[in-house]
Amino acid sequence: MSGGPDFDWEAHNRQVILEGTAVLERTGDSIARSNQIAIETENIGNEVINELGEQREALLRTRDRLENANEQLLNTKSILNKMRRNVVYNKFILIMIIIIEIIILLSLSYLKFIKK
Repeated sequence: MSGGPDFDWEAHNRQVILEGTAVLERTGDSIARSNQIAIETENIGNEVINELGEQREALLRTRDRLENANEQLLNTKSILNKMRRNVVYNKFILIMIIIIEIIILLSLSYLKFIKK
């Protein structure tokens, strides 16, 4: 391996070392940029996790409110059903009272006018 009489091994080695150093510097810069991106990504991920936690809590509170509203609606429905039954029962009693009054009036009329 001879480079000839004019070949300068020392300059060649220096050039190889400089190129290697440049590659190492570029690699170090690339690693530093990658590290910075990883840190930024981690920060964004933490923010997203915190926001999702807050949204989860809000959804749980909303679900609890909806369950409470549903219970109140069921109670209201039960009360309305009882009121409806009472109205029907009261109408039935009123109709029975009217029928009894009509029978009494007819009986009195019969006794007064027809059975004289």
